[in-house]
Amino acid sequence: RHKSVKLLAIDDPRLDPVWRECGRLGIPVSIHTGDPEAFFLPTDGKNERYEELTEHPDWSFYGPQYPKLEELLEARNRVFARHPETHFVSLHMGWPENLPWVSRMLDEHPNVMVEFGAREAELGRQPRQTRDLFLKYQDRIMFGTDNSMDEEMYRNHFRWLETADESFDYWGHPGQGRWEIYGLDLPDPVLEKVYHLNAEKMFSHFKGLGKGAK
Repeated sequence: RHKSVKLLAIDDPRLDPVWRECGRLGIPVSIHTGDPEAFFLPTDGKNERYEELTEHPDWSFYGPQYPKLEELLEARNRVFARHPETHFVSLHMGWPENLPWVSRMLDEHPNVMVEFGAREAELGRQPRQTRDLFLKYQDRIMFGTDNSMDEEMYRNHFRWLETADESFDYWGHPGQGRWEIYGLDLPDPVLEKVYHLNAEKMFSHFKGLGKGAK
């Protein structure tokens, strides 16, 4: 917040030197903007994450005191556009409930990659759109998780990404909502990119503390 208590916008020009310096050094910027779409909607019987929000009412960003989700995301996209030399990672896919929007973001900003930490639930219930997105942008999607490194968590994610299984629980079910997910059955070359090759390529731009950082 400003000293005036006004919220600092993501695209505030005073932050531009930070983004520029990251670009100069080749440091990828992982940026978390917004939260699940349901957190920006009224906490009522129509909210698909009602149970979660009643348990954690401070997670709600609904009301005139908060920006709208799309406003936050579009402000962040303006940062992407102003700093094409900087590599950004849009955490949690950006807007996983709106995959056409994610696709447009990736088309308009070639300096952006995405990861899907804690968004298996949202992505797994729309398997056809998600699979199409993973195939089209297979060079720009990375494995991610907000969970502890539990063997069963990885098994669950592997099942989602690698099999054509239908109607099974996402990891942490039903914490984010009472629905099930479907396997993406991704080809092995795509899986290899998502699991590690894309991340390795991204970090290869980092100049470290050698000549490039002076």
